[in-house]
Amino acid sequence: MNKYVKYAIIGVAVVGILMATVYFLKQNSTPVELYKTETAARKDIVNRVIVTGKVIPEDEINIKPQISGIIDKIILEEGVRVNAGDLIAVIKVVPNEQSLNQAAGRVNTARLALGNAKIEYDRNKALFDKGVISSQEFNNLKLTYDQAEQELKNAQADYQIIQKGSAGGSASANTNIRATVAGTILEIPVKEGDQVIQSNNFNDGTTIATIADMSKMIFEGEVDEAEVGKLKVGMPLEISLGALDQQKFEAKLKFIAPKGVEEEGAVQFKIEGDLALTDTTSYVRAGYSANASIVLDEKKDVLTIKEALLQFDKDTEKPYVEVEVSENKFERKDLELGVSDGIDVEIVSGIEEDAKIKVWNKLEKKTEE
Repeated sequence: MNKYVKYAIIGVAVVGILMATVYFLKQNSTPVELYKTETAARKDIVNRVIVTGKVIPEDEINIKPQISGIIDKIILEEGVRVNAGDLIAVIKVVPNEQSLNQAAGRVNTARLALGNAKIEYDRNKALFDKGVISSQEFNNLKLTYDQAEQELKNAQADYQIIQKGSAGGSASANTNIRATVAGTILEIPVKEGDQVIQSNNFNDGTTIATIADMSKMIFEGEVDEAEVGKLKVGMPLEISLGALDQQKFEAKLKFIAPKGVEEEGAVQFKIEGDLALTDTTSYVRAGYSANASIVLDEKKDVLTIKEALLQFDKDTEKPYVEVEVSENKFERKDLELGVSDGIDVEIVSGIEEDAKIKVWNKLEKKTEE
Protein backbone atom coordinates (compact mmCIF):
# COMPACT_ATOMS: atom_id res chain seq x y z
CA MET A 1 0.00 0.00 0.00
CA ASN A 2 1.21 3.49 -0.87
CA LYS A 3 2.24 5.42 2.21
CA TYR A 4 0.18 8.41 1.05
CA VAL A 5 -2.94 6.28 0.97
CA LYS A 6 -2.12 4.95 4.39
CA TYR A 7 -1.76 8.48 5.76
CA ALA A 8 -5.11 9.48 4.20
CA ILE A 9 -6.93 6.58 5.83
CA ILE A 10 -5.42 7.48 9.20
CA GLY A 11 -6.44 11.14 8.74
CA VAL A 12 -10.05 10.24 7.92
CA ALA A 13 -10.23 8.00 11.01
CA VAL A 14 -8.89 10.78 13.24
CA VAL A 15 -11.37 13.31 11.84
CA GLY A 16 -14.23 10.84 12.45
CA ILE A 17 -13.14 10.27 16.02
CA LEU A 18 -12.91 14.03 16.63
CA MET A 19 -16.40 14.61 15.18
CA ALA A 20 -17.92 11.85 17.32
CA THR A 21 -16.25 13.29 20.41
CA VAL A 22 -17.58 16.80 19.69
CA TYR A 23 -21.14 15.44 19.15
CA PHE A 24 -21.02 13.46 22.39
CA LEU A 25 -19.78 16.47 24.39
CA LYS A 26 -22.48 18.68 22.85
CA GLN A 27 -25.25 16.23 23.68
CA ASN A 28 -24.13 15.93 27.30
CA SER A 29 -23.85 19.70 27.71
CA THR A 30 -27.60 20.15 26.87
CA PRO A 31 -29.61 20.50 30.10
CA VAL A 32 -32.17 17.73 30.77
CA GLU A 33 -35.72 18.81 31.61
CA LEU A 34 -36.42 17.50 35.15
CA TYR A 35 -39.94 18.87 35.75
CA LYS A 36 -42.98 19.79 33.72
CA THR A 37 -44.55 23.21 34.25
CA GLU A 38 -48.06 24.64 33.95
CA THR A 39 -49.30 28.20 33.79
CA ALA A 40 -52.20 29.87 35.60
CA ALA A 41 -55.42 30.54 33.69
CA ARG A 42 -58.48 32.72 34.09
CA LYS A 43 -61.69 30.80 34.75
CA ASP A 44 -65.07 30.94 36.46
CA ILE A 45 -65.05 29.02 39.75
CA VAL A 46 -68.19 27.74 41.42
CA ASN A 47 -67.87 26.19 44.86
CA ARG A 48 -70.84 23.89 45.29
CA VAL A 49 -71.86 21.00 47.51
CA ILE A 50 -73.82 18.01 46.17
CA VAL A 51 -76.35 16.51 48.60
CA THR A 52 -77.94 13.12 47.99
CA GLY A 53 -81.47 12.48 49.17
CA LYS A 54 -85.00 11.91 47.91
CA VAL A 55 -88.17 13.76 46.98
CA ILE A 56 -91.15 13.18 49.26
CA PRO A 57 -94.53 14.87 49.89
CA GLU A 58 -94.47 17.67 52.43
CA ASP A 59 -97.24 16.03 54.46
CA GLU A 60 -98.32 12.40 54.53
CA ILE A 61 -101.53 11.51 56.39
CA ASN A 62 -102.01 7.99 57.74
CA ILE A 63 -105.64 6.86 57.85
CA LYS A 64 -106.26 4.56 60.85
CA PRO A 65 -109.41 2.81 62.09
CA GLN A 66 -111.24 3.84 65.23
CA ILE A 67 -112.37 0.28 65.88
CA SER A 68 -110.65 -3.11 65.60
CA GLY A 69 -111.80 -5.67 63.07
CA ILE A 70 -111.06 -7.31 59.71
CA ILE A 71 -110.77 -5.62 56.32
CA ASP A 72 -113.95 -6.68 54.56
CA LYS A 73 -113.54 -4.67 51.35
CA ILE A 74 -111.07 -2.19 49.82
CA ILE A 75 -112.89 0.30 47.60
CA LEU A 76 -110.03 2.40 46.10
CA GLU A 77 -106.54 1.69 44.76
CA GLU A 78 -103.12 3.28 45.22
CA GLY A 79 -102.55 6.32 43.00
CA VAL A 80 -106.20 7.42 43.01
CA ARG A 81 -106.98 11.05 43.86
CA VAL A 82 -109.52 11.43 46.67
CA ASN A 83 -111.44 14.17 48.41
CA ALA A 84 -112.08 14.37 52.12
CA GLY A 85 -114.88 11.97 52.99
CA ASP A 86 -114.36 9.52 50.11
CA LEU A 87 -114.83 5.88 51.13
CA ILE A 88 -111.58 3.92 51.03
CA ALA A 89 -112.33 0.63 52.79
CA VAL A 90 -114.90 -1.20 54.88
CA ILE A 91 -114.10 -2.97 58.13
CA LYS A 92 -116.05 -5.89 59.51
CA VAL A 93 -116.18 -5.76 63.28
CA VAL A 94 -115.25 -8.90 65.19
CA PRO A 95 -116.35 -8.28 68.80
CA ASN A 96 -114.20 -9.30 71.73
CA GLU A 97 -116.07 -12.05 73.62
CA GLN A 98 -115.13 -10.75 77.06
CA SER A 99 -116.11 -7.17 76.24
CA LEU A 100 -119.34 -8.36 74.65
CA ASN A 101 -120.21 -10.42 77.75
CA GLN A 102 -119.50 -7.49 80.06
CA ALA A 103 -121.67 -5.19 77.93
CA ALA A 104 -124.52 -7.71 77.97
CA GLY A 105 -124.23 -7.95 81.77
CA ARG A 106 -124.40 -4.19 82.05
CA VAL A 107 -127.60 -4.15 79.96
CA ASN A 108 -129.22 -6.74 82.23
CA THR A 109 -128.19 -4.85 85.37
CA ALA A 110 -129.58 -1.61 83.97
CA ARG A 111 -132.84 -3.33 83.01
CA LEU A 112 -133.26 -4.67 86.58
CA ALA A 113 -132.53 -1.26 88.05
CA LEU A 114 -135.08 0.34 85.72
CA GLY A 115 -137.73 -2.21 86.68
CA ASN A 116 -137.23 -1.52 90.36
CA ALA A 117 -137.27 2.23 89.79
CA LYS A 118 -140.51 1.93 87.80
CA ILE A 119 -142.25 0.02 90.63
CA GLU A 120 -141.28 2.73 93.11
CA TYR A 121 -142.29 5.46 90.70
CA ASP A 122 -145.77 3.97 89.98
CA ARG A 123 -146.48 3.35 93.68
CA ASN A 124 -145.48 6.85 94.77
CA LYS A 125 -147.27 8.51 91.85
CA ALA A 126 -150.58 7.18 93.18
CA LEU A 127 -149.72 8.52 96.63
CA PHE A 128 -148.72 11.86 95.16
CA ASP A 129 -152.00 12.10 93.26
CA LYS A 130 -153.83 11.58 96.56
CA GLY A 131 -151.67 14.22 98.27
CA VAL A 132 -150.07 11.75 100.68
CA ILE A 133 -146.44 12.65 99.73
CA SER A 134 -144.90 15.97 98.96
CA SER A 135 -143.97 17.23 95.52
CA GLN A 136 -140.24 17.28 96.39
CA GLU A 137 -140.24 13.62 97.43
CA PHE A 138 -142.09 12.60 94.27
CA ASN A 139 -139.69 14.58 92.04
CA ASN A 140 -136.71 12.77 93.58
CA LEU A 141 -138.31 9.41 92.81
CA LYS A 142 -139.06 10.53 89.24
CA LEU A 143 -135.41 11.58 88.79
CA THR A 144 -134.24 8.16 89.93
CA TYR A 145 -136.60 6.51 87.45
CA ASP A 146 -135.44 8.75 84.55
CA GLN A 147 -131.78 8.04 85.36
CA ALA A 148 -132.37 4.29 85.37
CA GLU A 149 -134.11 4.57 82.02
CA GLN A 150 -131.17 6.53 80.54
CA GLU A 151 -128.63 4.08 81.98
CA LEU A 152 -130.40 1.22 80.16
CA LYS A 153 -130.25 3.13 76.85
CA ASN A 154 -126.51 3.81 77.32
CA ALA A 155 -125.81 0.16 78.14
CA GLN A 156 -127.75 -1.01 75.07
CA ALA A 157 -125.85 1.47 72.84
CA ASP A 158 -122.47 0.28 74.15
CA TYR A 159 -123.52 -3.32 73.54
CA GLN A 160 -124.43 -2.52 69.93
CA ILE A 161 -121.12 -0.69 69.34
CA ILE A 162 -119.12 -3.68 70.62
CA GLN A 163 -121.25 -6.18 68.71
CA LYS A 164 -121.80 -4.33 65.41
CA GLY A 165 -119.46 -1.35 65.42
CA SER A 166 -122.36 1.08 65.30
CA ALA A 167 -124.81 2.46 67.85
CA GLY A 168 -127.44 2.95 65.16
CA GLY A 169 -128.56 -0.65 65.26
CA SER A 170 -127.43 -1.30 61.66
CA ALA A 171 -127.98 -4.85 60.47
CA SER A 172 -124.58 -4.97 58.71
CA ALA A 173 -121.55 -5.48 60.92
CA ASN A 174 -119.37 -2.99 59.01
CA THR A 175 -117.72 0.36 59.62
CA ASN A 176 -116.51 2.73 56.91
CA ILE A 177 -112.95 4.10 56.57
CA ARG A 178 -112.97 7.46 54.80
CA ALA A 179 -110.33 9.91 53.60
CA THR A 180 -109.76 12.73 56.07
CA VAL A 181 -107.97 15.04 53.57
CA ALA A 182 -107.84 15.58 49.82
CA GLY A 183 -104.86 14.17 47.96
CA THR A 184 -103.45 11.05 46.31
CA ILE A 185 -103.43 7.61 47.89
CA LEU A 186 -99.75 6.73 48.10
CA GLU A 187 -100.08 3.36 49.77
CA ILE A 188 -102.65 0.87 51.02
CA PRO A 189 -100.54 -1.52 53.13
CA VAL A 190 -103.41 -3.87 54.03
CA LYS A 191 -105.37 -6.45 52.09
CA GLU A 192 -108.89 -7.79 52.35
CA GLY A 193 -109.02 -10.22 55.26
CA ASP A 194 -106.22 -8.52 57.24
CA GLN A 195 -106.92 -7.85 60.89
CA VAL A 196 -106.59 -4.23 61.98
CA ILE A 197 -106.25 -2.58 65.37
CA GLN A 198 -107.93 0.66 66.38
CA SER A 199 -105.96 3.78 67.22
CA ASN A 200 -105.93 4.58 70.93
CA ASN A 201 -103.79 6.06 73.70
CA PHE A 202 -101.61 2.94 73.88
CA ASN A 203 -101.37 1.95 70.21
CA ASP A 204 -100.91 3.88 66.97
CA GLY A 205 -103.26 1.49 65.26
CA THR A 206 -103.03 -0.16 61.84
CA THR A 207 -102.56 2.16 58.86
CA ILE A 208 -105.29 1.56 56.29
CA ALA A 209 -104.02 4.09 53.74
CA THR A 210 -101.49 6.91 53.35
CA ILE A 211 -102.66 10.10 51.60
CA ALA A 212 -100.54 13.07 50.47
CA ASP A 213 -100.89 16.22 48.37
CA MET A 214 -98.50 15.53 45.45
CA SER A 215 -98.46 19.18 44.42
CA LYS A 216 -96.45 20.04 47.56
CA MET A 217 -93.16 18.14 47.39
CA ILE A 218 -89.91 18.66 49.28
CA PHE A 219 -86.32 17.51 48.87
CA GLU A 220 -84.93 15.73 51.92
CA GLY A 221 -81.23 14.95 52.23
CA GLU A 222 -78.27 14.82 54.58
CA VAL A 223 -75.22 17.12 54.69
CA ASP A 224 -71.87 16.33 56.26
CA GLU A 225 -70.85 18.42 59.28
CA ALA A 226 -67.94 19.88 57.27
CA GLU A 227 -70.42 21.59 54.91
CA VAL A 228 -73.45 22.33 57.09
CA GLY A 229 -71.89 25.48 58.57
CA LYS A 230 -71.80 27.05 55.11
CA LEU A 231 -75.54 26.62 54.50
CA LYS A 232 -78.24 29.18 55.23
CA VAL A 233 -82.02 28.93 55.09
CA GLY A 234 -83.27 30.47 51.86
CA MET A 235 -80.35 29.36 49.66
CA PRO A 236 -81.40 28.14 46.18
CA LEU A 237 -81.11 24.46 45.31
CA GLU A 238 -80.94 22.80 41.90
CA ILE A 239 -82.57 19.37 42.09
CA SER A 240 -81.88 16.57 39.63
CA LEU A 241 -83.86 13.35 39.79
CA GLY A 242 -82.52 9.95 38.80
CA ALA A 243 -85.80 9.07 37.08
CA LEU A 244 -86.03 12.39 35.18
CA ASP A 245 -82.41 13.00 34.18
CA GLN A 246 -83.31 15.48 31.45
CA GLN A 247 -85.09 17.89 33.78
CA LYS A 248 -83.87 20.15 36.59
CA PHE A 249 -86.06 21.50 39.38
CA GLU A 250 -85.63 24.59 41.48
CA ALA A 251 -86.00 24.52 45.25
CA LYS A 252 -85.32 26.72 48.24
CA LEU A 253 -83.64 25.54 51.43
CA LYS A 254 -86.17 25.82 54.26
CA PHE A 255 -84.81 23.65 57.08
CA ILE A 256 -81.42 22.68 58.53
CA ALA A 257 -81.51 20.21 61.43
CA PRO A 258 -80.16 21.68 64.69
CA LYS A 259 -78.86 18.25 65.69
CA GLY A 260 -76.77 15.80 63.70
CA VAL A 261 -76.95 12.03 63.56
CA GLU A 262 -73.82 9.90 63.49
CA GLU A 263 -73.73 7.49 60.56
CA GLU A 264 -70.73 5.23 59.97
CA GLY A 265 -68.45 7.53 61.95
CA ALA A 266 -69.58 10.78 60.24
CA VAL A 267 -72.11 13.26 61.61
CA GLN A 268 -74.90 14.05 59.15
CA PHE A 269 -77.46 16.88 59.35
CA LYS A 270 -80.86 16.62 57.67
CA ILE A 271 -81.92 19.42 55.34
CA GLU A 272 -85.20 20.11 53.53
CA GLY A 273 -86.06 22.28 50.55
CA ASP A 274 -89.40 23.25 48.99
CA LEU A 275 -89.63 21.96 45.40
CA ALA A 276 -91.06 24.39 42.86
CA LEU A 277 -93.61 22.47 40.75
CA THR A 278 -95.74 23.95 37.97
CA ASP A 279 -98.50 22.66 35.70
CA THR A 280 -95.89 21.93 33.00
CA THR A 281 -93.65 19.99 35.38
CA SER A 282 -93.29 16.26 34.77
CA TYR A 283 -95.13 14.10 37.27
CA VAL A 284 -92.90 13.65 40.32
CA ARG A 285 -93.50 10.49 42.31
CA ALA A 286 -92.88 10.20 46.03
CA GLY A 287 -89.58 8.58 46.89
CA TYR A 288 -87.60 9.51 43.76
CA SER A 289 -83.86 9.55 44.51
CA ALA A 290 -82.44 13.02 43.96
CA ASN A 291 -79.30 15.14 44.13
CA ALA A 292 -79.35 18.77 45.26
CA SER A 293 -76.64 21.14 44.05
CA ILE A 294 -76.08 24.05 46.43
CA VAL A 295 -73.83 26.94 45.32
CA LEU A 296 -71.76 28.09 48.30
CA ASP A 297 -69.60 30.67 46.49
CA GLU A 298 -68.99 31.78 42.92
CA LYS A 299 -66.29 33.89 41.21
CA LYS A 300 -66.18 35.06 37.59
CA ASP A 301 -63.00 35.38 35.45
CA VAL A 302 -60.42 34.95 38.21
CA LEU A 303 -56.80 33.75 38.11
CA THR A 304 -56.72 30.03 38.89
CA ILE A 305 -54.36 27.07 39.07
CA LYS A 306 -55.00 23.38 39.62
CA GLU A 307 -55.11 22.40 43.27
CA ALA A 308 -52.69 19.55 42.49
CA LEU A 309 -49.94 22.16 41.96
CA LEU A 310 -50.16 23.43 45.54
CA GLN A 311 -47.62 22.58 48.21
CA PHE A 312 -47.94 23.33 51.91
CA ASP A 313 -45.30 24.44 54.37
CA LYS A 314 -44.59 21.76 56.96
CA ASP A 315 -44.43 24.28 59.82
CA THR A 316 -47.01 26.94 58.94
CA GLU A 317 -49.18 24.81 56.59
CA LYS A 318 -49.44 27.86 54.32
CA PRO A 319 -49.81 27.16 50.59
CA TYR A 320 -47.08 27.88 48.07
CA VAL A 321 -45.89 26.91 44.59
CA GLU A 322 -42.49 26.78 42.92
CA VAL A 323 -42.13 29.09 39.92
CA GLU A 324 -39.49 28.62 37.22
CA VAL A 325 -37.01 31.53 37.19
CA SER A 326 -34.57 29.96 34.74
CA GLU A 327 -33.98 26.62 33.06
CA ASN A 328 -34.59 23.90 35.70
CA LYS A 329 -34.39 26.49 38.49
CA PHE A 330 -37.43 27.22 40.63
CA GLU A 331 -38.27 29.75 43.32
CA ARG A 332 -40.86 29.40 46.08
CA LYS A 333 -43.84 31.77 45.96
CA ASP A 334 -46.26 31.99 48.88
CA LEU A 335 -49.91 32.25 47.84
CA GLU A 336 -53.16 33.71 49.11
CA LEU A 337 -56.00 31.49 47.97
CA GLY A 338 -59.66 32.22 47.33
CA VAL A 339 -62.58 30.05 46.17
CA SER A 340 -62.00 26.41 45.25
CA ASP A 341 -64.21 23.91 43.43
CA GLY A 342 -62.06 20.91 44.35
CA ILE A 343 -60.15 20.95 41.05
CA ASP A 344 -59.14 24.57 40.48
CA VAL A 345 -58.44 27.22 43.11
CA GLU A 346 -58.50 31.00 42.89
CA ILE A 347 -55.18 32.83 43.32
CA VAL A 348 -55.73 36.10 45.15
CA SER A 349 -52.04 37.04 45.25
CA GLY A 350 -48.56 35.51 45.00
CA ILE A 351 -47.94 34.85 41.29
CA GLU A 352 -48.47 36.49 37.93
CA GLU A 353 -50.66 35.17 35.15
CA ASP A 354 -47.74 33.99 32.95
CA ALA A 355 -45.82 32.24 35.76
CA LYS A 356 -44.58 28.71 35.01
CA ILE A 357 -45.45 26.54 37.99
CA LYS A 358 -43.58 23.31 38.73
CA VAL A 359 -45.53 20.10 38.59
CA TRP A 360 -44.63 17.91 41.55
CA ASN A 361 -43.93 14.66 39.74
CA LYS A 362 -40.35 14.37 38.50
CA LEU A 363 -39.97 13.31 34.88
CA GLU A 364 -38.47 9.88 34.23
CA LYS A 365 -35.49 9.75 31.90
CA LYS A 366 -36.38 7.93 28.70
CA THR A 367 -34.15 5.02 27.73
CA GLU A 368 -33.82 3.55 24.26
CA GLU A 369 -34.17 -0.20 23.88
